[in-house]
Amino acid sequence: MPRRDDRGTGAQGHRGTGKAKPAPQTKPGPQSKPATRSARRPQLPPATERVGPVIARLKERYPEAGCSLEHVDPLELLVATILSAQCTDARVNLVTKNLFRTYRTANDYATADPAVFENEIRSTGFFRNKTKNILGMAAALVERFDGRVPDTMDDLLTLPGVGRKTANVVLGNAFGKDEGVVVDTHVARIGALLGLTRHTDPEKIEQDLMALVPKTEWTLFPHLLIHHGRAVCVARRPKCGECPLADLCPSAAF
Repeated sequence: MPRRDDRGTGAQGHRGTGKAKPAPQTKPGPQSKPATRSARRPQLPPATERVGPVIARLKERYPEAGCSLEHVDPLELLVATILSAQCTDARVNLVTKNLFRTYRTANDYATADPAVFENEIRSTGFFRNKTKNILGMAAALVERFDGRVPDTMDDLLTLPGVGRKTANVVLGNAFGKDEGVVVDTHVARIGALLGLTRHTDPEKIEQDLMALVPKTEWTLFPHLLIHHGRAVCVARRPKCGECPLADLCPSAAF
């Protein structure tokens, strides 16, 4: 019987040297381009055109937006606003719930025992400085304004412990006067993210917002941003996927 020749490397045996036939060479195709982002985001309209839709959407999202400091008159709001420095509104409301039962007039504050008052507001932080400001503010009201909170920016700024931010809070929420825009940490941060300001100084931020936001919205606008900052545009981890302003925000992550 003839011997089978098993030499070869292919599926079929090849007689001869057994060397594999070299694979045919092919021309290299065009190099593929590296993967890129699916599509560039279209350029956003200027801030002057976006601010209207921003306000409208925030109003729809937060119809309850308003001053979260509980008060029944300008004096209570002024005291609560001074207490709110470096303190949450929720904590201030807990403190003022009892405080406002004890102190009902400017004279009540002006004649308060500083040591006792310090203890009553201790949990709001910086209680010594706040005590000095509130009792000094009340004494000025009694001495120069017949015990009443004035309703003008110039007069409010003469009171101890009252800066422009505090004055804006009182004028807008207690007197219904739109004299400026309150700038707190939420307003400054979200205003910058939305491209409504490039400044970090509160007064310059306020001027930028006053130039963009209609005057009739100056009091409400900060409340809308504050609500949005607490619910969606959280400082540590913004929820851009849930944000009603994502398509209007140059900082939104997709």
